[in-house]
Amino acid sequence: MSTDAVLYDHPGPRARARNRILTVAFGVLLLALLFWIYRKFEEKGQWAATLWEPFTKSSTWTDYIWPGFKNTLAAAAVAMVLSLVFGVLFAVGRLSDHWWLRVPSGVVVEFFRAVPLLLLMFFIFFGIPFVTEKPMPNFWAVVIALTLYNGSVLAEAFRAGVRAVPIGQSEAAYAIGMRKGQVMGQILIPQAARAMLPVIVSQLVVLVKDTALGYIISYNELLQLGVNNLAANFGNVIQAAIVAAIIYIAINATLTAVAGWLARRTRRSGRAPRATTTGPAVLTGAGGEPGAGA
Repeated sequence: MSTDAVLYDHPGPRARARNRILTVAFGVLLLALLFWIYRKFEEKGQWAATLWEPFTKSSTWTDYIWPGFKNTLAAAAVAMVLSLVFGVLFAVGRLSDHWWLRVPSGVVVEFFRAVPLLLLMFFIFFGIPFVTEKPMPNFWAVVIALTLYNGSVLAEAFRAGVRAVPIGQSEAAYAIGMRKGQVMGQILIPQAARAMLPVIVSQLVVLVKDTALGYIISYNELLQLGVNNLAANFGNVIQAAIVAAIIYIAINATLTAVAGWLARRTRRSGRAPRATTTGPAVLTGAGGEPGAGA
């Protein structure tokens, strides 16, 4: 019996008809809601051409949106790399046989998963200078906070992925003489990363969106420059927010597309090569002659 048949009962004719009716009904309701929002915006003059005119000027993009976009990508890219490294290291630590490594790793992961990201940014930006007696760059405050939070979530994802790999994989590796580090790095983690790729991508999408919290500590990312500063000069906060939202959607859609391509590529590379011979196999003996070993 297939898994789909167990987990999902395919709808019959009546259920399909009911689903089509519900789909049309909810589609109509959604269109009505969007039209109502459009009319309310129109009543308040939010579709006036003067409010959208700044986006037709190159200075708006070069002075506000493009610098904020670059800063958002810079913080997100660095935090992504560090979060993945953090996640792998602490996942391995939580899976360690040594309690002195397993317990501290668990404490770190659970602590940073529980602390709100905004509070982490505040503490790093305002608290670290009391220890180092030097100002904390807001870029690194954003990156470190994103790394600690998202890396902790990814550590749990990697750990779950490793636990999901059939135990026969590791037993076979130990049987041929591989050490635990080799088993973890060459057998378990690659398979866990492939299995948990949707979760990893979802968390990286969250990371990109969470860079917007950097405006709280005056990091000049897309929300700060492309919405707050732009609206302060042109008085078009709704329009600026819509443009920024479209840019965020484009970034995350691109990230999701790249992850999908990577998943398809890894699936293809993991397939066994097909046999090139089409004829029947011929037994050969020690002398290499056909039938010698029969």
